[in-house]
Amino acid sequence: MEIALRAALVAWLAADPFLAGNLNAIVEEAPSRTSLPWLALASSASVDWSCTSARGREVRLALELHCRGDAPPAAGDLVSLIEARIESLPRDQTSFRIVTIQFLWARAEQRPQNRRAMLLEYRFRLLAA
Repeated sequence: MEIALRAALVAWLAADPFLAGNLNAIVEEAPSRTSLPWLALASSASVDWSCTSARGREVRLALELHCRGDAPPAAGDLVSLIEARIESLPRDQTSFRIVTIQFLWARAEQRPQNRRAMLLEYRFRLLAA
């Protein structure tokens, strides 16, 4: 379920016209030669979340946004749109159902050459379809 969730989330984010128009890549791992800004799945991990009637997983996903900007709020609007899109991911997927989507934490970091990195972590609780 973890791999299927990763694929579904990347496809859902990439299908958003505003995000697709404002990010140079929305991918499952950090692109090696893409100019900023871009969004990638940084990592994921899962544990059993089964119940007596269905197999289940609790999946934690971290997404990383890389962009440029001096001011801390420079990417704030973009982060807000990413968060809204994640939370609107359709609950019924082909091989699983999303029971909950929960924002866990975020971290923003200023890097050399006017680069910014924002990390967003979410918890998804899934049951097999």
